[in-house]
Amino acid sequence: MEQLTHLKIDTSLCGKLVSCSTKEAKVALQTDSRMVADAEGLIHGGFLFGAADFAAMCAVNAPNVVLTGSTSRFLAPSREGDLIEFTAKVIEEEGPKGVVEVTGVCAQREVFTAMFKTYVTHEHVLKGR
Repeated sequence: MEQLTHLKIDTSLCGKLVSCSTKEAKVALQTDSRMVADAEGLIHGGFLFGAADFAAMCAVNAPNVVLTGSTSRFLAPSREGDLIEFTAKVIEEEGPKGVVEVTGVCAQREVFTAMFKTYVTHEHVLKGR
């Protein structure tokens, strides 16, 4: 399926779209030195959250999908050089509203999980501002 949303995102920082099908998406984040938070090589959690958010938006895959809320858990630390794969699945839909479950896995170990609330607007949220 063709990617319809977040077409200008920096995939080197938010992960690359691996697959996109009806109500599902996979994004792979290859961590690197730009994401490191300390001398030990710990990856800042915002990069994991960003990749998970991108995966959620691609699972909905509507041009004007936006994030309206989320809950997330960081289950294990990530370090420079890790490849983290995020799987997103739409689990609820009610009109323009949706809920997407996302799981991040590195080397067969779950490192991140989240629920994202989404909303598909009729036009771009910045239009007319």
